[in-house]
Amino acid sequence: MARLPRLVVPFQAHHIIQRGTDRRAVFLDDEDHAVFVKWLREAATTFKVAIHAYVLMPNHLHLLATPVDETGLARMMQWLGRHYVPYFNKKYQRFGTLWQGRYRATVIDSEQYFMLCSRYIDLNPVRGGLCSRPEDFRWSSYRHHAGILPDLLLTDHALYWALGNTPFGREASYRALVEQAISAHEVTELSNATLKGWALGSDKFKDRLQKQAKRRVSRGKKGRPYSKNSPPVSVEPLVQD
Repeated sequence: MARLPRLVVPFQAHHIIQRGTDRRAVFLDDEDHAVFVKWLREAATTFKVAIHAYVLMPNHLHLLATPVDETGLARMMQWLGRHYVPYFNKKYQRFGTLWQGRYRATVIDSEQYFMLCSRYIDLNPVRGGLCSRPEDFRWSSYRHHAGILPDLLLTDHALYWALGNTPFGREASYRALVEQAISAHEVTELSNATLKGWALGSDKFKDRLQKQAKRRVSRGKKGRPYSKNSPPVSVEPLVQD
């Protein structure tokens, strides 16, 4: 069966994973991280993608981002590849591709999964054994969210602002959220949805998304399949985050 085109929904949050080929390292020193962050900020601004959370692991990266149109995410990631891959290859005297295929992404139901996804991303270095506390890892969004160091790359999401009426209140609430354990089921749910490209949210969210996109947005269920030839329905627009 042919692979469905990647689903991108303007003004909805997306979780993105990009891995190094054969799980090889794509960031080897602080300069590599800093260069990538600089170019990510430039690309996000150019293609109008708001970055809400990120982490640069040794052999992969995660982003939590909201585009304003259907092409912004792809153009941003392509632009990053055209700049970062030649830099990395020249520096380390290597040739060929750096990334393992195309990036993976999923649309998420912000009300249900946004804060979970942000915590998941900021805790990635702890789960990966790179540090014991998220604030000890330099190349993630945690220190911004926790009020330790502002990060100009990031655009705070409305749901982050809703954590408190003041910066101190929001930062304290976020630190408390991160201290709550993320279950193995939640980790698997986020990872699998992103790697397979299925939307992540409630059944109501997926139904609305499927009607708007006129295509499947989740794994098919037994019974009559969804058809693009189904009778037209009235679609309520997705609420912008």
